[in-house]
Parts: sequence; C-alpha cells; structure tokens
Amino acid sequence: MQKLFIKETKKLNGEVFVQGSKNSVLPIFAATILCSSPCILHNCPKLSDVDVTLEILKHLGAKVTREGSDVFIDATKVYECSVPRDLMSRMRSSIVFLGPMLSLMGRANIFLPGGCDLGPRPIDLHLSALSKLGAKFEKSDELLYCSLNHIFKGSTIALRVPSVGATENIILSAVLAKGETIIENAAREPEIYDLCNFLNLCGAKIYSDNVGNIRIVGVDKLHGIEYSVMPDRIVAATFMSATAITGGNVVIKKVNDRHLKAVIEVFERMGCKVLTSKNEIRIISKKHLSSVDFIKTVPYPGFPTDAQPILMAPFAISQGTTVFCESIFKDRYKHVDEFLKMGANIKVNGKIAVVKGVKEIIGTDVMARDLRGAAALLVLSLIAKGETVLDGLKHLDRGYENIVEELNGLGANIKRM
Repeated sequence: MQKLFIKETKKLNGEVFVQGSKNSVLPIFAATILCSSPCILHNCPKLSDVDVTLEILKHLGAKVTREGSDVFIDATKVYECSVPRDLMSRMRSSIVFLGPMLSLMGRANIFLPGGCDLGPRPIDLHLSALSKLGAKFEKSDELLYCSLNHIFKGSTIALRVPSVGATENIILSAVLAKGETIIENAAREPEIYDLCNFLNLCGAKIYSDNVGNIRIVGVDKLHGIEYSVMPDRIVAATFMSATAITGGNVVIKKVNDRHLKAVIEVFERMGCKVLTSKNEIRIISKKHLSSVDFIKTVPYPGFPTDAQPILMAPFAISQGTTVFCESIFKDRYKHVDEFLKMGANIKVNGKIAVVKGVKEIIGTDVMARDLRGAAALLVLSLIAKGETVLDGLKHLDRGYENIVEELNGLGANIKRM
C-alpha cells in the first residue's frame, strides 16, 4: 500500500496547469452511448474514477481507446443493459448511466452506486424524475430493475433540491425523448452546462435560463463530435489553497475564473491577492492569513461543498476564528479528526465547524477517508513541522492527476512510496 511522505514546505512558487474536470467528463462519457457515431474527447484526466467509467463503457459494448488525455469512444454497438456490482460500487456517479441505458435499450439492471461515504445520498430524486418520463423500477436487495415501455416522454420535473446527479440523468434521458421536458430548480454547476454544451453540439436541443430552469426538446438522433472537457475548478481551488497556506505566489493556468467566484472571494477575505486573466489565476499569499467570520456551503453559484475541506486547511493556521456551515452533506467533516491529530483547533457540532487558528501544525500519521478530505490533509501537511505520512491514497487518486508531481514542481517535498 502506497503512502505520501510530506515534509514542510516554505513557499510554493511557479506555474501549474489544471487538469480536465472529473465531474464533467464522467457524465459526458455516459452521454456518448446516445451518439450514432464515435466521439473524440480531449482534456480527459487520468483518474481512477475515469478508469471505472471507461470500464463501464467497455462492459456495455463500446470501443474505447485512450492516448494521453485524449479518449476515443465508439458506442454505436452498445448491447449490454447491466453494470456489474464491482464497477457500480466503486463510484457513486455511475448512476448517471441509468438514463442513457434506458433511453437506448429500454431496460437496465444496476446495483446501487458507491463512492465517497459522505452520509445519506439516496437516488430517489433520480428515480422519481425518470418515473415522470416513463421509467419503471423494481428493487430487489441492492439490485435495481429498470424498464421503459417504448421511449421516454417529455414532462415537467420540479426538483426539491438542485441535485447535480439527478439533473444530469434527466438531461441524458430527455434529449432523445418524445416532446419537451422542463427541469425546474435544476442544478446550475458549470459541469451541467459543459454536458449541455457537448450534447447540443451533438444535435440536442437544450436551453437554460439563469434561475435554474432547463428546457429540453427531444430530437430523433445525436451524432458524435470532437470535444474538449472543461478544467476542474476544485483542483484549481486546491492549488490556490496550497499556495495560500505556504505564503506562496503561483499562477494557475487552463482555468476558468468565472467558475470560482465564490472561492476567490474567500481567498481575498483571507488576505490573499488574486489576479485573474484569460484562462489563468495568479494567487499571492501573505505570511499571516486572516480568519473569515462565516462560510456556508450552498449549491452553485455559492461556495461549493467540495471546497470546504480544502479551504479549512489554511484557516487552521489563520489569525482568528472561522465558522463553517456544511449544508450539503451530513458527513463532510471526516477530515477534522485527522486535522486535530496535527494540532488544529476545531470543534464540530452537527453542521457547524468552528476553526480557531493555531500557530503551528505538527506532522504525524494521518488517514484520508474521502476524496476532498485527502486533498485537505495534503494541503495542511505542506506547513506541518517535521514529516506527515498520508494514507488512504485511493481517495486522492479518484480526483487528482499527478498532484504530487505538480506540487513538487512548485517547491513541495513529497514522496510517494
């Protein structure tokens, strides 16, 4: 089993490029099975979640070829309508295949998905939404039997919460449906619009407004295209956090600053200088960071839940007290116990975490328990006295490509052994 051995870093300096978005490429991969000709996708990150998704495509009957960050997918002869337990259990977003499989083949047998354990994340929103489009479901233990009489039929679906996964599944089900589908209170994350842009270029008719409504007019056919996946905004936020905590000066390239407005605001309130230009962000950190009164995670365009653990790291050494409110996931403070081992002063009560900055963080053995918690521990370890040993790298590998090499290139001292 591999671990990271991380020694204290004085400052990060230099330039770094952001990988393609994990949360964007996965639903786009699923969308390719709806296309009547092959697709070529660029800027696809090398991640374990991506590997699982491509394995699902291969299992369904698609031809997949990868060369670097380019992936060729020919899903024109997909025939399989079930996904094995092993593949479904390794990644929660695998549920996004449900809509396309039903649309293409009229039935699907799937196991309940896995992924990070962040508390209850039922798929009832997915199932109730697809039921309104005509799908039927029967559950036996962990296996879900799904069927569709003929074709999805358009409907108006009002989501009680703007779920990203449910919004994606509805879109993927509705693009080839008969008639018009309207999603009210749809998720507005940039990854949703990257999926819509891909599908529209394939021949779909998807329209959105700025208040969370998406209209999909069903078409008869989609064709394959060549497409480049958007940059990963959470990876960009991770590099910003690593720069802030070390008092560094880093230019982050291949990034869209418009996707990070809420995050950039927090860094500026922390005392960092953030300069933006086309496709890049420069963050300049001062020696002593300031606390921020209150940070609440909310759906986009608000502060993202994925960034909460990662930004808690610099606040652990800030001057003053910062209060976090996690309103999205129930169990998103699993990193806190490991922070405490390193000398952080954090008290958690339900949704609230009160972070009082300390003067010193001490290196020790820590265990990552989810993807963003792993990144948060890596960031905090950069300023820990002595050496930190980070275990649980399977979580880190789900969302970060070559992050050790990237951070070392900026001046970190990290070994993977």
